[in-house]
Amino acid sequence: MSEKVVTARREVDAAPDAIFELIADPARQPVWDGNDNLAEAAPGQRVHAVGDTFSTVLTNGGLRENHVVEFAEGRLIAWRPSEAGSPPPGHLWRWELEPLGPGRTAVTHTYDWTHLTDEGRFARAHATTTDSLRASLDRLAALAEGC
Repeated sequence: MSEKVVTARREVDAAPDAIFELIADPARQPVWDGNDNLAEAAPGQRVHAVGDTFSTVLTNGGLRENHVVEFAEGRLIAWRPSEAGSPPPGHLWRWELEPLGPGRTAVTHTYDWTHLTDEGRFARAHATTTDSLRASLDRLAALAEGC
């Protein structure tokens, strides 16, 4: 099962709140997406709680509905994506922020597909590596450190 949970972690020279805003506002996500999978997301979808949903448009034109399943303001957010109008097939994207001191945060990004049921998505899930998660972390850090 551990091969189905991919994680990357890095320290960022920014406060957790500044980093969290970049993650919790879907309109900002395409800028830092290291998978180069997100084309756009409409403004006004900022996540506030478990049960929220937000939509994104993929680079291939597909629409994704993202169902927030974990949330702690400024610290944790996780969602399960699905095709529009369909239940989530079981994979999860998670972001955890740990304050390390004034203006410094450890950020952990996880992709978990242990519960993925759609075998047609397995190849793409396998292709999501620590390197692609690290690319998102690096882009996110560059934005947050520039704020």
